[in-house]
Amino acid sequence: MKYEVEIKSLLQTEERAQKLRDKLAEQGIQLANKYNQLNHYFLSNGDFAKLEEKILPLFDAGKQEKLKRILEDGKNHSIRTREMNGEVFFVVKASVDDTTSENGIQRMEFEEKVEVSMDDLGKILEEAGFDYQAKWSRNREEYEKDDFYITIDKNAGYGYLSEFEIETEDENQLSDAKQRILDFMQELELVELSQERLGRMFEFYNENWKDYYGTESVFNVE
Repeated sequence: MKYEVEIKSLLQTEERAQKLRDKLAEQGIQLANKYNQLNHYFLSNGDFAKLEEKILPLFDAGKQEKLKRILEDGKNHSIRTREMNGEVFFVVKASVDDTTSENGIQRMEFEEKVEVSMDDLGKILEEAGFDYQAKWSRNREEYEKDDFYITIDKNAGYGYLSEFEIETEDENQLSDAKQRILDFMQELELVELSQERLGRMFEFYNENWKDYYGTESVFNVE
């Protein structure tokens, strides 16, 4: 099973995003990739057994086993479909700490490419009883440093947001990975976006996503 530790920092403005780019460049960390991304979130209100029946045939045996484990053993699932660079992915995250699976710090993750369209994948989820929660759009910049995965996103609604992530297959390494991220963020003079504020932002967007999806509009929720 793949685990991720991810911590966010809210930048909001282009000026603050550029300051982070400059600080990364000072450490020799260059832009690795840049693309647009769509993410469609679903409520976890459907029939998981029916979802397994419909979704597992899209993957090989090894990936099926990983997906079954996260669907059956995970908690507080966050289910989404993703399109980037013309490719479609099925994504499931489940929390392994007390934070949420949508935005949490320590999570199990399944993210694999599928050979169906974004619309067809959404229909599979809807047929299993899962309703749309919200649709998100963003422009993403990717940076890499050792085992760190760093992004600067321009999100509809949120403005600029940075994410720092370490992946591991060893659950015992999660606490150490979290501390390494926090230390690195401190070097960059970044402040962690609290789970409480992130939760309020996420809730506000979900209630108003049709006003922001695919736009340049930004809100500010303290």
